[in-house]
Formats: sequence, C-alpha cells, structure tokens
Amino acid sequence: MKIYTRTGDKGKTRIIEHDVLYKSDKRVESYGTIDELNSFVGLTISDLSEKTMVFREELFEIQQLLFDCGSDLAKSPTQTKRPFVFTADNHATEWLESRIDEYTKELPKVQKFILPGGCKTASNLHVDRTVTRRAERSIVDLMQDEPINEEVLKFINRLSDCFFTLSRYANVLEGSDEVEYRNSKIIFR
Repeated sequence: MKIYTRTGDKGKTRIIEHDVLYKSDKRVESYGTIDELNSFVGLTISDLSEKTMVFREELFEIQQLLFDCGSDLAKSPTQTKRPFVFTADNHATEWLESRIDEYTKELPKVQKFILPGGCKTASNLHVDRTVTRRAERSIVDLMQDEPINEEVLKFINRLSDCFFTLSRYANVLEGSDEVEYRNSKIIFR
C-alpha cells in the first residue's frame, strides 16, 4: 500500500465511507485538530520526568480515546455502515471526571487565574489544554452545520479540564510554584 494518494494535490482528502472533501472543510478541520492534539499529548508523554511519570498510562489512554474521537468526527453524517466508536457506554467522560476529582484532592485551592507554566510537564499540559479548547471550538463550528457524535464534544470539553488539573498536579509533584495572573480578582470561591 502506498502512503500517498495524490488526492491532496488538488486540496482534497477522502474521509471514512469514501466521501471526498476539501481539506478546509469543517469536518476535516475538526478531526485534524484532534490529530494535532494527539501529537502534542505524545510530546507530553515523551517529556515526562521521573516524578510526573505517574501520568504516563493515563495519557496513553487519552491518546487512544482521541483517536476514537477523530475517527467519529471523520465520518460523514450520511454514512450508515459504521457505528460510532465513541459512545456513552465507554464511560470515557466519567473516567476523566474521576481522574479530575482524584487529582483535585491533592491540589491547593485555586482562587485566581493561573498563568500557564511551571515545570516542563505542566507547561506541556497547558499546551495540550489550549489545543483541546481549539479542537472544541472547531467541533462546535462543525455541529452548527452538520450532525456530530455529541459524546465526542462532551469528552473534549472535559478533557481540557483534565489537562488543567494534571498541569496543576505536575507542579505539585515537581515542587514548582504556580504563578497567579497579577490582575486577577478572586474568581473561584
């Protein structure tokens, strides 16, 4: 099998069920951003320290789930042969919520906005968080025009919260201080 198809030479790509779309299509943008996010998560994994290695298996699981999200986003709303991979039955969103709740127990209370940064792992996780938010915006943009798998949107929404929590916990593990935004009023009570 050849890795190149030459379809892209005219600015198009083939999605699941063989529909051909422009690479600028909202559907292609949404699953492409998920792919980009998955690459950043891989980078985060490769940069884990001894202390933050505790995140390794969870981040690998997140990569698997992101691939499922991208697969579902790549399906045309007219396709009927393949059911969605990402469903409420896989309990992925609930799993993220449980991870967020567990790590939050170990964190100092946050009252003000926090600047992205701290240790390297925390910084990488903040990049993951912001790319997740961009992916979410592109999925919302797509769903205004076409049906999507709404379980994907729920998961992506929760994933950004998870990355925020993991970034904070990475700083705790590494003994790095969080930097509050200096002009932030108390917003979290």
